[in-house]
Amino acid sequence: MGSLVISNEDREGAEIIYGAEECYSHSVKMLEAVGFPKGVLPLRNLEECGWVQATGFVWMKQKEPYEHFFTGTNTRVRYDRVVTAYVEMKKMKKMTGVRSKQVLLWVPITEMSITDADAAKIYFKSAVGIGRSFPISAFVDEEEGQEEKKKLEVEVGA
Repeated sequence: MGSLVISNEDREGAEIIYGAEECYSHSVKMLEAVGFPKGVLPLRNLEECGWVQATGFVWMKQKEPYEHFFTGTNTRVRYDRVVTAYVEMKKMKKMTGVRSKQVLLWVPITEMSITDADAAKIYFKSAVGIGRSFPISAFVDEEEGQEEKKKLEVEVGA
């Protein structure tokens, strides 16, 4: 798939970061700021990323497309070279560059949100309006999992 061109108008007022480590750190901060677990966008080989906080527009550019298998959901996800979205608290909409393998087809994911009152599930919506929910725990990366485990141990021990 070809790469998406991000216009200067979209990027206006953006905080733009370059470099794999810096971009990964920036994307993790963005995910945490809008209430998503770090592991929902496991993109570590980024060249550039940006966030226009005034509009919520974010983008992440990778050197090459990346496929990831989420064992917690038994789902394969493909991230194109450029991934974009508009973010707000507990919601990413107008997403581009993310596709999920469903049976024999790659289905574009256009939105993800956390809508449960107890915030235990993430709902993913496709371009045709069909969606699925998965437990947030399926997208918690190892580091987050260890942090949660420590919190529980402290609460239980207290």
